[in-house]
Amino acid sequence: MATLSDPAVPDSDSRPTLKTIAAATGLAIATVSRALKDAPDIGEDTKRRVRETAAQLGYRPNRAGVRLRTGKTNVIALVLSTEADVMNHTSRLIYSIANALRGTAYHLIVTPFFPDQDPMEPIRYIVETESADGIILNQTKEDDPRIRYMHEHGFPFAAHGRTAMGIDHPYFDFDNEAYGRLGVRTLAERGRRRLLLVPPPRAHMYARHMTFGFSDEAALLGIPFEVAEGVTSDSGGEAVEAAITARFTRPNPPDGILVGSTTAAMAAIAGAERTGRVLGRDFDLVAKEAIAVLRRFRQDVLIVREDVGRAGEFLARALVAEIDKRDWAERQGLEVPVKVEQGRPARMGGTQ
Repeated sequence: MATLSDPAVPDSDSRPTLKTIAAATGLAIATVSRALKDAPDIGEDTKRRVRETAAQLGYRPNRAGVRLRTGKTNVIALVLSTEADVMNHTSRLIYSIANALRGTAYHLIVTPFFPDQDPMEPIRYIVETESADGIILNQTKEDDPRIRYMHEHGFPFAAHGRTAMGIDHPYFDFDNEAYGRLGVRTLAERGRRRLLLVPPPRAHMYARHMTFGFSDEAALLGIPFEVAEGVTSDSGGEAVEAAITARFTRPNPPDGILVGSTTAAMAAIAGAERTGRVLGRDFDLVAKEAIAVLRRFRQDVLIVREDVGRAGEFLARALVAEIDKRDWAERQGLEVPVKVEQGRPARMGGTQ
């Protein structure tokens, strides 16, 4: 009588190992191991050959064994606020970090935290449980307790943003002061004379940079300006739209706007348009974006490109070098914007 047999238990010895890859490539096991770890003394051609062979053989490192042997998880945690500009900035950052880690021993996990949650909570959890080898975080503050905590615990990290703490660590940042100044100059050149800034949340370091660049440049040019009250560029589309609509119904509305996120840009334009204003005629708006979407929304948006892909790749490579205790020439980077992509020339006139 036929009987059903139990499913075969996978034989761990049948899984491809470093020895299998070494035999297939003709390289020493130690060379294969170092190539998979992206060691700097292994040539790029050798690394590529080892990675391609590993992929063809279906090689996967045994994480439990790796941790027992090395004390490492081969995991990098990206800790992000759920309030971030997920549609544009954050999606590009996640993609670029993950892409930079391809072919290395490291894998990316994304750890979110919520507006009502202590930002220290996910950081403490990862450090105390050793559930990752390093952390990438963003939205840094002038005096950031997360960075102080990781620095004091000797835990590898890299930040998308700077602080004013005097702690030396890997970071990559976009020069938001330069962005603020560039935006003001562009609006002034287009004849705008009443400016409004919708900044990031004021606790964030890049909000300080953006606000200073915007206000100082406007003052230097003698142009009246104001900073939005009650909303930030992270407040959400409905809140920003309502705030801009309200401002445009009061006396002396702005005719030039600079915003800190893609979502805020679309919401601000929609808010002004609800009062009958026309973008490019009655007002101009400067926004930065990481993924090209704003031109599809309105042709007349003034755009500054932020290369978040470059930032993510830089942060991933700098953090891996930090974890592996390798010298890395470029531990800190800064992208300085120099160009505003303009729509059609300003069409002055209309309702004010």
